[in-house]
Amino acid sequence: MSQATITPEPSIKVSERDASRIARAAFVGTALEWYDYFLFGTAAALVFNRLFFTELDATAATLAAFATFGVGFVARPIGALIFGYVGDRFGRRPALLTTIVMIGCATGLIGLLPDYVAIGVAAPIMLAVLRLVQGVAVGGEWGGAVTIAVEHAPIERRGRFAALVQIGSPVGTLLSSGAFALVLMLPPESFDAWGWRLPFLAAFPLLIVALYIRLKVEESPVFKHLVELEERARIPALAVFRHAWGRLLIAIAAALLGVGGFYVMTTFAVSYGTNTLGVDRAVMVNATLIAAVFQIPMTVLAGRFGERVGPGRMTLIGGLATAAAAFPLFWLIDTMNPVAITVAITLGIMLITLAYAVTGALLTELFPAKLRYSGVALGYNFAGAISGFLPLLATALLAASDNRSWSAALLLIGISLVTAVGGLVGERLRIRDEVATEIER
Repeated sequence: MSQATITPEPSIKVSERDASRIARAAFVGTALEWYDYFLFGTAAALVFNRLFFTELDATAATLAAFATFGVGFVARPIGALIFGYVGDRFGRRPALLTTIVMIGCATGLIGLLPDYVAIGVAAPIMLAVLRLVQGVAVGGEWGGAVTIAVEHAPIERRGRFAALVQIGSPVGTLLSSGAFALVLMLPPESFDAWGWRLPFLAAFPLLIVALYIRLKVEESPVFKHLVELEERARIPALAVFRHAWGRLLIAIAAALLGVGGFYVMTTFAVSYGTNTLGVDRAVMVNATLIAAVFQIPMTVLAGRFGERVGPGRMTLIGGLATAAAAFPLFWLIDTMNPVAITVAITLGIMLITLAYAVTGALLTELFPAKLRYSGVALGYNFAGAISGFLPLLATALLAASDNRSWSAALLLIGISLVTAVGGLVGERLRIRDEVATEIER
């Protein structure tokens, strides 16, 4: 895995107080952005298959809804290219301000869409377009948020600040699942008519909050130093592909479980429990809600522990632990017992979080500062592009295996082992900013 020599980022002194403030701001903005994005996953399993793909049979409608869900993930590498360029050339801050406006508007407009009965085939087309906008925005969001948080943090404590940004995911899940849990209390006819729209429409006022928070975030001191030294790459993504392609592959592998495994244990599991096993949909949604609550302290603990053992080793541990638990997790779901289902989804998410909590810390240390936004965003979102179709793949495998959950368990094992390898190799390739003078070979 030969790589070109590059200059490490300078040692820049920052206070822990400032680092904490920036990380909290990145977390709040990211939580609101993930709220917008995760709403679509839950709605794909519970609403869009019925209201936007009305002419298809039940299985085909679910597949079509998940395909639309996957469109957002395909768009994420495009967003990574666009906002990676903006973030590495013009600053992390302007990129993050743009992404939050894009996703907030796209999500709110989904809540205003007429369904298939009202306007026919135009409904799913418009849904796919808005999902595309969401995907482009999220493609630039996470990489920028974790980059700006890490670059404000003391080097020896980057793990905990990167993990703080990661808490945005379970909080976003908590908010989106909570919103759907509330509207699911409505009578079915009211839920289908207008209730499902309320969580999407809430994106408009949340956008105002997120934008206010983002406007208070200062530019990264590392980026400012790059500007002073005139060391910015002309086309950052091209430089990543030419000089750091091996690191990009490792970043994709290391991020795969945290993104893909999450959607197998949430989006696919909700669909499997509701549509295949016949479990009440409120049980499945509430299980993801409880899992998100437990994921928050697990993220903090795993991030702190990752500072001690290294984010790559922590990723390896998370991958192996999730692989070992895959079959038992689905066996619990197959019982159709609400308590067993809740335990399975909660435990699955907590194991996945062992790797996910340190994804930001690991990926930011795989790339030098002048390529960091692009490298991190591309690695994470190529993993996301793959992950977006995992619920679709899991549903197809389920149909091929006569609705037996072992096929989904095998898929989760495969994802976990890929990430374990990514963590093992990634630990050896980390750029230790205070001592590194070139890309490690």
